[in-house]
Amino acid sequence: MNTEIMHEPPSDCSKCPRLSDFRKSINFEYPNWHNKPVRSFGSINSTKLIVGLAPGKKGANRTGRPFTGDGAGETLFRSLIKHNLAQGKYDKNGFDKLKLLNCRITNIVKCVPPKNKPLGEEIKNCSFYLKNEIKHMKNLEKILALGRNAFNSILNFYNLSKTGNNFSHHKKIRLPDNKLLIGSYHCSRYNTNTKRLTNKMFEAVINELKY
Repeated sequence: MNTEIMHEPPSDCSKCPRLSDFRKSINFEYPNWHNKPVRSFGSINSTKLIVGLAPGKKGANRTGRPFTGDGAGETLFRSLIKHNLAQGKYDKNGFDKLKLLNCRITNIVKCVPPKNKPLGEEIKNCSFYLKNEIKHMKNLEKILALGRNAFNSILNFYNLSKTGNNFSHHKKIRLPDNKLLIGSYHCSRYNTNTKRLTNKMFEAVINELKY
């Protein structure tokens, strides 16, 4: 069985009616966009996994590649290239030959949510794919969770209590199977514009991920 299939939803996934309806409404307005669940980017054999929240409407939902097409992607891929976790030039439309190096990027919710805010039930519905993805990354050593929801989703996967494991920027937790979980504020345009997340802060967690 192709393990790549086991952790990706079908292109016409309707498990979350609200998200399915939202995708269809965007497709009616922008039929040339991706407008489907967004598959992970990077090799399943990587030792590093970056976990985000969900595709942005004009970002990954448009281009079909995680973190490609919006401000968050510019910040993320610039840092990955700088730290030799990616190779090539990033293009916001995905028209590039960018390659991740021993690194993979996914989201806890595969479909674009209204106002960039998935519901708890939608996160739960999509958790099956994240769990299978982690299980099949046999070489995985480090997980970088971008934002509280991604961080808590990893805790849930390992059945870890949030008590004593509260999310914060650059929070590090040694997981039961000895993998390292690293928390980071999401590299959204809002967080970088308000300086909640500075370049220095983000560079520090990317460096932690690399080494």
